Amino acid sequence: HSRHVMTLPPAQQFTGNGPTVAGSAVPSPAVSLSIGLPGQSPELTALFECPVCFDYVLPPILQCQAGHLVCNLCRQKLSCCPTCRGPLTPSIRNLAMEKVASTLPFPCKYSSAGCGLSLHHTEKPDHEEVCEFRPYTCPCPGATCKWHGSLEAVMPHLMHAHKSITTLQGEDIVFLATDINLPGAVDWVMMQSCFSHHFMLVLEKQEKYEGHQQFFAVVLLIGTRKQAENFAYRLELNGNRRRLTWEATPRSIHDGVAAAIMNSDCLVFDTSIAHLFADNGNLGINVTISMC
Repeated sequence: HSRHVMTLPPAQQFTGNGPTVAGSAVPSPAVSLSIGLPGQSPELTALFECPVCFDYVLPPILQCQAGHLVCNLCRQKLSCCPTCRGPLTPSIRNLAMEKVASTLPFPCKYSSAGCGLSLHHTEKPDHEEVCEFRPYTCPCPGATCKWHGSLEAVMPHLMHAHKSITTLQGEDIVFLATDINLPGAVDWVMMQSCFSHHFMLVLEKQEKYEGHQQFFAVVLLIGTRKQAENFAYRLELNGNRRRLTWEATPRSIHDGVAAAIMNSDCLVFDTSIAHLFADNGNLGINVTISMC
């Protein structure tokens, strides 16, 4: 394959105020869930609607002294009951409502986006973490961009809001990160387009463990988890008669960079290894994407 080379400066472009730091997921907007699913009483599930965020109040269910309910997440942010302004302490368990909740199927919080699943309250949180109808967040590392939207809107967002990210065509490219000796947490990001898909390449330098700086390199697919399973990627460092290779399935941007780094499911190397392969503070990573 023809090999394209891209020289990429560290991604200080996302903040405008210096290097970015790997961030966390952005919470999704609240959606009213009072519409019941077929075979289920909407009046009954509506009784469990939190008056603050409109998500469901699920066990353990606590009430104010007057009997009003609020979900546990909102309760932690409140000093008084949002319905009657009465005290929320001491906490009172509503065991009867907990028993009723255990007999009801609750719709996924992304039902308005198209998810048709109805779940027992114990299964609901785990499903919503991986629900394919969950809005996608901006895949760029760092917590500065709060954008979220549909999968189809991700690439238009990147092209509009993150114009400094360059896209290279082809399944075999060289990702050249410059100034890898910059102190602190730094990100290098670029896009690779092949097989009618877009892939995001991320190299991140951070202290996962205090006093020990490491580099993390990973490829994400701008697509679903199921689509990601159709591809494989290889990252390779070459130089000074040495070679370091990592091969894996790309992660979907639904999972994000932070999850890959947390699980070390990526190419990981420390600063001393980086210097073995670097040339005048610049590090070239060969990136090859293939279809399974």
